[in-house]
Amino acid sequence: MKADILDLNANKIESMELPSQFEEPLRLDLIKKAVLAVQNNKRQPYGAFPEAGKRQAVRISKRRRDYKTSYGHGISRSPRKVTWHRGRQFGWVGAFAPNTVGGRKAHPPKAEKDFSQKLNINERRKAIRSAISASLNKELLQEKGYTAKAPLILIEDFEKITKTKDIKNLLLKLGLSLELEKSAKKKVKGGSAKIRGRKYRVKKGPLFVVSQDCNLFKAAKNLPGFDISIVSQLNAELLAPGANPGRLILWSNKSIEKMHKEKLFMKFTRKIKLKE
Repeated sequence: MKADILDLNANKIESMELPSQFEEPLRLDLIKKAVLAVQNNKRQPYGAFPEAGKRQAVRISKRRRDYKTSYGHGISRSPRKVTWHRGRQFGWVGAFAPNTVGGRKAHPPKAEKDFSQKLNINERRKAIRSAISASLNKELLQEKGYTAKAPLILIEDFEKITKTKDIKNLLLKLGLSLELEKSAKKKVKGGSAKIRGRKYRVKKGPLFVVSQDCNLFKAAKNLPGFDISIVSQLNAELLAPGANPGRLILWSNKSIEKMHKEKLFMKFTRKIKLKE
């Protein structure tokens, strides 16, 4: 399959053959599996303080003739802390147990819990190839509201852009003004998200793919909803956010050449060394 290479004025300068990664059949099940694995592997461990609710002196004897005992008082045997006492007469307040005020939680979240998920190499690579080929699917792109013709391949000068306004001008020339408007709109979330640093919900826009670390990374940071990645670091979540394939991708011609030359995301085969 051939595709056009565009310059920074959105004019065709030449064409190139797309590698076999763009010909993978669509596998929604593998894409979803790979995206969930990426999301779970990024989860930050969290949990309650191990000693929370357990720091009171609550030992109370259950024996009949022991000092400081709850036996014979007509009360339950819940652990209690002593607030005052007069001889063998005690003022008790329940503590420590989950059914008491200020007690520990019965099953709190534990920081040692492991959320990571393993995924076979070939499954992960096949999911990435499937998401790459889905970026050319007209029906999927139209469902997401993209109107531009895919794939969008730009010359290597694309990676040398240093200013955000130059990227915006390029996107306008490519006919992506609607994508800029959509991603510029912010929606305020409800609930505790406002006080936890995630107040706004921003729609996902197109993805920039480059061959190496370049100036475009700094320039693209100021575009809300747009993501940028090196071609060798692509994953299923970047290519199909929310496990929904069909994201519009702007490639540099060098990134596609690198993907073809290094055979990125192709099937993994283990080399067996034969004994002499």
